[in-house]
Amino acid sequence: MGHREITGSLAERNGRYTAILNLYDEDGKRRQKSIALGIPVKGNKRKAQARLEELKREYSTSSCSPAKSRQESPLFADFLHDWLKTTAPTIERTTYQSYQGLIDARLDSFFRERRLRLQDLEAKHIRELHQSIFKDGCNANTVIHYHAVVRKALQYAVKNGLVTENVADRVDRPKKGKYLAEFNSKEELAALFEATKDDSISVVIQLAAYYGLRRSEVLGIRWSAIDFEQGTLPINHKVTEGKADGKHQLYTEDKLKTKSIFRTLPLIPAVRVLLEEQRARQEEYRKLFKKSYCADYLDYVCTDEMGKLFRPNYITDHFKLLLEQHGLRHIRFHDLRHSCASLLLSQGIPMKQIQEWLGHSTFATTADIYSHLDFNSKLESADAISAAFAKEQRDAGMNLSL
Repeated sequence: MGHREITGSLAERNGRYTAILNLYDEDGKRRQKSIALGIPVKGNKRKAQARLEELKREYSTSSCSPAKSRQESPLFADFLHDWLKTTAPTIERTTYQSYQGLIDARLDSFFRERRLRLQDLEAKHIRELHQSIFKDGCNANTVIHYHAVVRKALQYAVKNGLVTENVADRVDRPKKGKYLAEFNSKEELAALFEATKDDSISVVIQLAAYYGLRRSEVLGIRWSAIDFEQGTLPINHKVTEGKADGKHQLYTEDKLKTKSIFRTLPLIPAVRVLLEEQRARQEEYRKLFKKSYCADYLDYVCTDEMGKLFRPNYITDHFKLLLEQHGLRHIRFHDLRHSCASLLLSQGIPMKQIQEWLGHSTFATTADIYSHLDFNSKLESADAISAAFAKEQRDAGMNLSL
């Protein structure tokens, strides 16, 4: 069957024009393609019509016929990997690893099994992706993470002229679920400190709980940064873990995600004692193991008996094991950060100060996570409304007496 002429029309969606193209394959089978023009409807019909004609010409050229276009367009699964390699230098290492994990875990197999090519991707395919994730028992937040990767990849494709529309923008994301953080009470933290006091990661646990530090932050604390005379503890370095050439590797760097993460905290008296004890232990181990002692991390506080820096994943796994061994309630290591925040709130510390203590980039982040724990502010509101009604009642009583 000969090549059929491409036809098209304009449609209005949310106050803007969308081009609807009728494309035909070698067998004459029609398929429609919607392309959001981004042109406001009011007063722009001629402009939109001109853009529609341009699109028809683009799709009508022999080099861009639908059949050939589909053959040349890469499989979307392959495109995801290529996009990630291209964008790697522009994103954080941890972000890259997160994207890589999501692609490997589900996106590659989902799109590869369907043999979907980049130019054939439609909104319905992304909706099917969402449904498959929900079907596997995952929550809305998981769907949002996968959706974000697909959308970012398609943004790159649009920017580089590989497709004309980001179809992910035509798919509604599910509403983000409210995250209720787990945390230990001060009694539970005291029990945890006592139970783990002789373990090699005791210093890691206590530093994380006292300061609400992220795992990467507590492992990044260095002796040279601590000012014992001024009593300050800077948070300006991090330790992360990733794969390079198939092998696990530690990364130590001063580059933190946002400026707010760089912060200097006061040296709490109990932490000063903790650090002095840790330094004495390190010196003892260094004398004991001599040449076998690792000299690569002498400036780091959180090292094991052989002087090696703890791996972040080891901290997570070993912390879980410690809780099981001592019969303590299960929480994640990151929940020590939430425990710190809950204790600060219980002591009446304002949310803004907690934001600065934890190093959140925005106040909204802190409020979103911990507002349900801020009972003190609710008590103030209760007192205020109670006082207001009491005043109304007193005034009403005085009017009646008159």
